[in-house]
Amino acid sequence: MAATLQQWGKVSLLARRASLCPWVAGSSSTCCRYPLGGKRYLLTDNITKLKEFQRKKVNVAYNLPGTKEMYFRNLEEKLTQNKLILKDELKILLHLCQSQKDMELAKSVIHRYHAENRNFTLGEYKFGPVFMRLCYEMDLEESAVELIKDQHLQGFFSDPTSFNILMDMLFIKGKYENALEVLIEMKNQDVRLNSDSYVLAFAICYKLNSPESFKICTTLREDALTKGDILSRRACCFAVALALNQNEVDKAATIFSQIMNQENITWANLNIMIHIQSNMLEPLINILQGAVEENLSRFVRRHEFSEEVLAKVREKVKDVPTLAARFDEIYEKLHIHGQVTSCTLDALLCRTPRDKKSHTPLLNRRRVSQRTLQPLSQSLLAE
Repeated sequence: MAATLQQWGKVSLLARRASLCPWVAGSSSTCCRYPLGGKRYLLTDNITKLKEFQRKKVNVAYNLPGTKEMYFRNLEEKLTQNKLILKDELKILLHLCQSQKDMELAKSVIHRYHAENRNFTLGEYKFGPVFMRLCYEMDLEESAVELIKDQHLQGFFSDPTSFNILMDMLFIKGKYENALEVLIEMKNQDVRLNSDSYVLAFAICYKLNSPESFKICTTLREDALTKGDILSRRACCFAVALALNQNEVDKAATIFSQIMNQENITWANLNIMIHIQSNMLEPLINILQGAVEENLSRFVRRHEFSEEVLAKVREKVKDVPTLAARFDEIYEKLHIHGQVTSCTLDALLCRTPRDKKSHTPLLNRRRVSQRTLQPLSQSLLAE
């Protein structure tokens, strides 16, 4: 698998030039329900932890004895005198960097620290994600790519989070070819992909939208299934969309059939696209008919459909008068029920997911009985 990806990595960038996704071209509509805007964040903040990193930066700067300039000068002297760099010194340095000049010092210290500790990194503090968050904050993706591919730093970025943050950073900026190179580097360094990695990998391949990226996506998916890795619905949706873009309708239908959780707006619209490209017009109209006529509680959200996707349905059935008439009636009802969104399918695929907040703090908020002043577990047993 790694060898295959490495071979793909040697292909010239010109061979990977992506054709524009047909669902994106010419569309300027925005979706009011999802925070899309111009940037497409695939990772939530509970994964990138950028806000937490920024809070730590403020705290480190506040508690720093002396000035930042003095601290940096001491580290520069250590480098010059070939003295040992301590873990906490590097940790503080990464939380003090604010400029390109600061980053140059950080790179030098990272190289020295890794050279001194390359054999003692197992179970140690992971500096990779911290450095990536710093690059994320400062828009220095070039520095991040440079270091993650540096042969002298093999093992420093040994966790999937470092690669995920970098791929997300590149994805946001539309640098999909660079993001693919990072994915290939991740495989070459034998860093195992996690659930977020697969989402990013399939999203990158979807955006590149080329026969080669489809091949990479297919290989990664098969490799994941062989290993027993669980692919999320988001990852599968990107794979389905890419297969449809490459006119691999049967492949798209196969992947789509394996998506377990179907209560999702993206799933509903991909289902329509599969029926359109499969020329299953009667079942297609029946699906839309069922969506407007299903008897649901007002507390249950109905399926919504993209205006863009519905336009494709209209175009497909326009030469079949009976189906066209049924569609016009259904289309009107969908609007009446608020089941039409201005989001493009691309926007739905790339929307920012909600953070998954843990409820543990709520459970741990009160541990002592207000009546007996004993731990709640003991108090309940006593009663």
